Amino acid sequence: MLNRQLLKLGKIILAAAVLAGSGAAYADSSTPLKIVIGFPPGGALDTMSRAMAEKLRLKLDQTVIVENKPGAGTQIALQAVNRSKPDGNTLLISPATPFVLFPLTYDKLPYDPEKDLTPVAHLAEVPLVASTAADSPYSTVPEYIDWVKKHQDKGSMGMVSLGGTVHFGLLSFNQHNNLSLIPVAYKGAPGMLTDEIGGVLPIGIDAVAAMSELERAGKIKYLGITGTERSKLIPNVPTFRESGAEGFELTAAWYGAFVPAGTPQAVVNKLGDALREIVKEPDFTAKMAQLGMVTTGTSATDLAAMIKTQREGWRPIVKESGFRANQ
Repeated sequence: MLNRQLLKLGKIILAAAVLAGSGAAYADSSTPLKIVIGFPPGGALDTMSRAMAEKLRLKLDQTVIVENKPGAGTQIALQAVNRSKPDGNTLLISPATPFVLFPLTYDKLPYDPEKDLTPVAHLAEVPLVASTAADSPYSTVPEYIDWVKKHQDKGSMGMVSLGGTVHFGLLSFNQHNNLSLIPVAYKGAPGMLTDEIGGVLPIGIDAVAAMSELERAGKIKYLGITGTERSKLIPNVPTFRESGAEGFELTAAWYGAFVPAGTPQAVVNKLGDALREIVKEPDFTAKMAQLGMVTTGTSATDLAAMIKTQREGWRPIVKESGFRANQ
């Protein structure tokens, strides 16, 4: 009798242990899932995150909120997620720069991009396009190169920040095409585009979404896109490389999802599966296209490999430039 009771008790304890272990592998659905972004409300990433939050709520049967933590080039958001409990209830949606370029341009970072955050899924690409005033004397990248070689005093290119992929892409573009274009940083795309239309700035590069309205209105025209493939959003616009002008192949903007290191792999997989399904849903894809994004939905493994490849590709260019970012 005693042996039978002990055996029964052992089975109960074993079952409890299995259930506990299984429960530990998944986020607590009674706790809200926080999506943290390093930008203020109202922008494209904020809009995407809130649309994603609603779909995640339905898929996970869990309350999902978006927490805006702008500042320090998104580093405040990264630190907040890094300090969070690795239980699957805190999700970072980040652009590429903090993982690809910051490790190359900052002497010291408050986070380790290799060890502190775990990739979950690649979510979307943001096509970057070069534009100029509609009445400019050039309409293609080769025509622009010919023009700027004859007008060396007007050799500048606009962008919204220094130390990003457009900046270093320009340095590579200069090397490949024997140019000496000067990067001109603006506080935002509106100022840059105003100078383009006014004839002050010969060319500028930014996200398609920032330019599409002016392009449709006939105020500006597109010259070429960065990267290695044409964009679904503007398929008639060739890449710089297609036009015979290399240098901007690594210049890319994208958004990916990350969780704190130490999050159970089962949780990472569950979140990744949900996110990849969401970004491939036709209604979500269409809404993001209106914001200038092309949804992707590739795996955590692919995202990690992309980060490494892009970082190593930029390393010699950044090193040669001597550029250092300030905290």
